[in-house]
Amino acid sequence: MISLPRQLAQARRAQRLTQADLAEKAGLSRMAVQKAESGSTDPRLSTLEVMARALGMEIMLVPAALRRDLEHFVQSGGRIVGQQPGVEAPASVVDQLLDRLGK
Repeated sequence: MISLPRQLAQARRAQRLTQADLAEKAGLSRMAVQKAESGSTDPRLSTLEVMARALGMEIMLVPAALRRDLEHFVQSGGRIVGQQPGVEAPASVVDQLLDRLGK
């Protein structure tokens, strides 16, 4: 599993931002961004949250049991049609069609 600071570093590079650019957007020092990304320190959650928001992202806690399914869902662009309904989850498109057909 990739660490949160590494994921933020990947997102920063994908947006073609330097560490200095991210630091400025987040209101942090470049050194704080560099240390967080390198893993040379254990950054505070508040620092990671500020970095994430500056990148247009939010940090979200996900139950470990759902992580793999959520990753697959996101990677598919939200196009998994036969997923099981979960707690407070809407029925899948397939389930909705079957309900309409009375099956």
